[in-house]
Amino acid sequence: MKSKTLKSVKTGKGKLLWLLTVLFAVMASVPFLVPRCGFVSLFAFVPLLCMERIATLSGTKRIWIYYSAAFILWNAFTTFWVCNATVGGGIFAIIGNAFQMTVIFALFRWIKKKTSGLLPYIFLAAAWIAWEHFYFDAEISWPWLVLGNSFARSVKSIQWYEYTGTLGGSLWIWTMNIFLFSLMVSLSEGKTALWNIKAKIAAFGGYTVLLAAPFVISHIMFRTYEERHAPVTVVALQPNIDPYDKFGGMTQKEQTEKLLRLADTVMDSTVTLLVAPETFTPDIYTNAPLQSPTMRSFIGYLEKYPQCDMIFGASTYTVYDGERPSYWARPYGKGWYESHNSALIVNRLGEYGIYHKIKLVPGVEYMPYPRIFDPLDEKLGGVMGRCVGQEHAEALRCRPERPGIGCAVCYESVYGDFYRNYVLDGAELMTIITNDAWWGDTPGYRQHLSYASLRAIETRRSIVRSANTGISALIDQRGIPVMESHWWKEEALKGTVNLNDEITFFVAYGDITGRVATFVFCLLLLLGIVRGIM
Repeated sequence: MKSKTLKSVKTGKGKLLWLLTVLFAVMASVPFLVPRCGFVSLFAFVPLLCMERIATLSGTKRIWIYYSAAFILWNAFTTFWVCNATVGGGIFAIIGNAFQMTVIFALFRWIKKKTSGLLPYIFLAAAWIAWEHFYFDAEISWPWLVLGNSFARSVKSIQWYEYTGTLGGSLWIWTMNIFLFSLMVSLSEGKTALWNIKAKIAAFGGYTVLLAAPFVISHIMFRTYEERHAPVTVVALQPNIDPYDKFGGMTQKEQTEKLLRLADTVMDSTVTLLVAPETFTPDIYTNAPLQSPTMRSFIGYLEKYPQCDMIFGASTYTVYDGERPSYWARPYGKGWYESHNSALIVNRLGEYGIYHKIKLVPGVEYMPYPRIFDPLDEKLGGVMGRCVGQEHAEALRCRPERPGIGCAVCYESVYGDFYRNYVLDGAELMTIITNDAWWGDTPGYRQHLSYASLRAIETRRSIVRSANTGISALIDQRGIPVMESHWWKEEALKGTVNLNDEITFFVAYGDITGRVATFVFCLLLLLGIVRGIM
């Protein structure tokens, strides 16, 4: 009888732990999948922390199974769509990202054995944010689920990102989750009954203030923010070319004609910037870009609009004679060539500028850690990309007297601390060119669009976003899409956006939150090591 009772208790406890595990994964996913639900992230981690506490106090073995499953489920629920483009890459992104989260949580549990009270939870928050900060510059990075991104579709709540950047949101999320969890633990243990009135006001009042103040401050900032009146008329083109047919289903000449016909539906003498999507053409050699048929077609088209510059994406190539210029170069006749994912700007006079994408997609566009992966790639027949980016982000200009225009190519719009470098180089307006349809009609392209709003707030730069099949948009400096296209529809968006030459605190000083978190993490890790030795 006793054995059956014990077995029943263990079964019930196991079900509770799994319930909390799944509840966390669902709650953590909601802000990324449902508009205006960023607030859910402020208590989404509480089930996970409760699961860990219950499992620890009950002496449950192999607790790592629960929290690793929690992170795998969260990643799968929110980024499953990557598998639509590449099954292997999608599985690697889900498992790899979840594994790193698992390591952080395992470190938290280790520190918990060496320290007590609130210190392990401070360590957890610092370690997580330090990892997010590091992840932005890692060779293999997938910072899609940075916690601060939870508010990407709730932009009225995080206007203060212009000071802290996205990791300020991560800090707020961890603070509120740990605070709420601590209050729940105190209530469950009956400690609150021993508190005097001042202690109760401090605890519950403090939680309320920390929860409400960022919302209130942000909504005041949102209502009072005024863009400097410096209007320019722009057009974002969405030619709606199926990316799986783009490189074989239509000739480049047919694609160019389709794009320019689309432009004709909205172009007039007021338009000063025309933007076309990522990798629109593959026929440009950087040694002689004006020889490209596509480039000549665009220059000829702009003859009708002398006031207009055009930004477009291209797969470009640089040819070298003599010695191999880099590890990534490939043979070309008697020389070598490097490939790039580029953004170009051109005007009717043939004056142009070129920018080569820096934040390249691991595996698809470049091979990380070549000493490790090159032998494997050779066995697979050379499936990994070998694009070469430039060293520093630059604003594009045809002429020095024109305002600088930044152009983030696709994936680069996810990296806030990197993105601000366009502004530091003089960008008064930002563009994003992308080709999001590889993922199909899934949450992926909507999430990617929403991250552009975060960049607009951090830099206070209007954004012209051109996506091959959607969603294209014009986004104001408060992060609000004032015009949007439809998914999988040929469209041209024409509207007015404002230039801005002012520098935000975040642009000037970068990710202070991440740097401070890294320092705190290292300090507490050292403390844990010292206590472990002693």
